[in-house]
Amino acid sequence: MASKLPIGIQDFAKLRTEGYKYIDKTGIIYRLAKSGCYYFLSRPRRFGKSLFLSTLEAYFLGKKDLFKGLEIESMEKDWIEYPVLHLDLNTQKYENSDALDYVLNDFLQKEEVKYGLTSQNKYYGPRFSAVIQKAYEHSGKRVVILVDEYDKPVLQAIGNDTLQDEYRSTLKSFYGALKSCDRYIQFAFLTGVTKFGKISVFSDLNHLNDISMDPRYYDICGLTEKEIRSNLSEEVEALARNLGVQPEEAYAMLKENYDGYHFSEDDTPGMYNPFSILNALEKKKIESYWFETGTPTYLVELLKKHNYNLSNLEKEEPTSDALNSVDSASTNPIPVIYQSGYLTIKGYDKEFSLYKLGYPNKEVEEGFVKFLIPYYTNVEKTRSGFEISQFVLCLRNKDIEGFMTRLQAFLSNCPYELQPDQERHFQSVMYILTTLCGFYAEVEEHTSKGRMDMTIRTDRYIYIFEFKFNASAEIALKQIEDMGYADKFKEDSREVICIGVNYSSEVRDIDTWKVSGK
Repeated sequence: MASKLPIGIQDFAKLRTEGYKYIDKTGIIYRLAKSGCYYFLSRPRRFGKSLFLSTLEAYFLGKKDLFKGLEIESMEKDWIEYPVLHLDLNTQKYENSDALDYVLNDFLQKEEVKYGLTSQNKYYGPRFSAVIQKAYEHSGKRVVILVDEYDKPVLQAIGNDTLQDEYRSTLKSFYGALKSCDRYIQFAFLTGVTKFGKISVFSDLNHLNDISMDPRYYDICGLTEKEIRSNLSEEVEALARNLGVQPEEAYAMLKENYDGYHFSEDDTPGMYNPFSILNALEKKKIESYWFETGTPTYLVELLKKHNYNLSNLEKEEPTSDALNSVDSASTNPIPVIYQSGYLTIKGYDKEFSLYKLGYPNKEVEEGFVKFLIPYYTNVEKTRSGFEISQFVLCLRNKDIEGFMTRLQAFLSNCPYELQPDQERHFQSVMYILTTLCGFYAEVEEHTSKGRMDMTIRTDRYIYIFEFKFNASAEIALKQIEDMGYADKFKEDSREVICIGVNYSSEVRDIDTWKVSGK
């Protein structure tokens, strides 16, 4: 019987004993265990962090039978059983201060009962220290500490500075036990989405080795194309048959939609989102799976809080320090967006130590931009796909009046609090529209003479748009003519249509547009 695909399986023992397919990462575990002690790994959600921690737990508990036939079986000779303390912070919604208290207290109480401790101390740090020391004394072995999604409480408190500071303070004290109990600890591994800077929960853990951008561990979570071809070829062939394409076409479709994550400036292979690709192979459909499992509301809160211009999303060039650190007081949401997996490394400027960022793949780009629509327009989330399809159909049919009327409706009736800076809001809405139209028509912006606001090509038409703010449609159209934007398409057989558009802050919408063609 064929192995089952481990969709949503986060327990290594269950995966190994119930017939699920496992793509071997155990060689990495052996290298980590033998070369260091304290590690931190940042990866996007649904990227396999929980399964990796469960695999670490099984290894340090000495469960040799679970690793039969895997790479580590021939590497490890001792299989020592260590006491393991495994804290999962991904099990709670942190909407108030009691939520974190409940999780930490529940974790500590279970361990205190296990080791016969009766704590009179109300502080989590000293209680955690006492558990670590007692586990060491009870077993005669140093302790292994695993923490999954260490930052979830802090992430969910973005937008609530008081609660976020409270969570930081609580976690800082709790994690401080790792430093005070160093002599009792064999190994510690913490995972999360972000690494917070400034008043950090890690400020006391200067011995924590952050391997998030270490090229030696680029494939610690997620799947490489090589791993997919070696382990999932039958499933890809089944997908191809269902889609009516050749296997290589199916591989290309998987790559376009789910590949492209890079976590280092080194030229390492791109990583596939494991949750998405396994779902695609299981359901034999190319769809957006990652966004169905969670909504990045904290990202929207950051974008709105700092009135961020969405058109700059793929133009930022941060330094390594910026990408590795998140500060709630910062006016730049890019580090959180990068660390959360919505942007990834596309290039690196060695001379100035700057990273070039971009969307990792089609699933992320389309899903993220569609998700933004109800926050920047009056269009409901359930109608966003329909609205974009109507824009594209208008352009395909040369229905300029219909396109512009829809654009007016797209911008109108937006709550004032969503657009305190109308020009920036207008730019952001046009970025959303341009990006989404680009999935159904070719979008281009640059010429040798300047930067066009928006150019969309369909089978029969080429549209050149120029947008102005509190000016006039005539001025916008004249810029297209003066800059000779249409000259680029002289040899093209398609009809070129130039459209000048003006947005008026007085009416809070597009007031005029003017059209000309070649």
